[in-house]
Amino acid sequence: MIRAALLALVLASPAAAHHVGAYVPKDNAVTTNFKQVKFSVQAKKFDVALQLYEAGALRTEMRAHAATLPAGLEDGTRAALKAGDGPEVERRLMIFFAALARDLALEADRRLAATGGKPESRAAIAKKFLEAIWRYYNLVDFAVAMRDSKTSVAVRLAFDEAEAAVKPATGAAAPADAARLRQPLQRIAQVLSTLIEASSTSARRDS
Repeated sequence: MIRAALLALVLASPAAAHHVGAYVPKDNAVTTNFKQVKFSVQAKKFDVALQLYEAGALRTEMRAHAATLPAGLEDGTRAALKAGDGPEVERRLMIFFAALARDLALEADRRLAATGGKPESRAAIAKKFLEAIWRYYNLVDFAVAMRDSKTSVAVRLAFDEAEAAVKPATGAAAPADAARLRQPLQRIAQVLSTLIEASSTSARRDS
């Protein structure tokens, strides 16, 4: 179930040509709904934000990934919207998208470990997952940086490294090395796991 949901995220929409800092991912139903909720919260229209959240793809996606998310994340997001608590909404949505990016990095690593065949096949798998990882992480990178700038920098550097490892196979240079592709993906997953745990722990302390 979780792997099917992750595959759906990878295939959700094509991405533009990119590089960290310049890449502008194309929106899908989840990212569009997130932005609707975010802008409503920023405008302090919490009743509108709650309606958009309850009826939208964002909540549906949270439920689909509930098994890998911190307990109560979806209910807590709804409660924060009802209470008009903007910072808490932001924190919970940051955790959700960081978790999506982490799970995509883990799944990419798993697939690369299992993939034989041509270097081009490995590069194609990595490219698709990198696009999906950045599509979702990019939504909350600013929120991450405001809480922990080192985490934001670490994710960006690892993403750059992974992207650089993919490019040789798409350019007629050295073939894509699975080990070189997997290392930055593992680092992204590890850094985001630490962020999620720390953010979830602070949420429990504050509750």
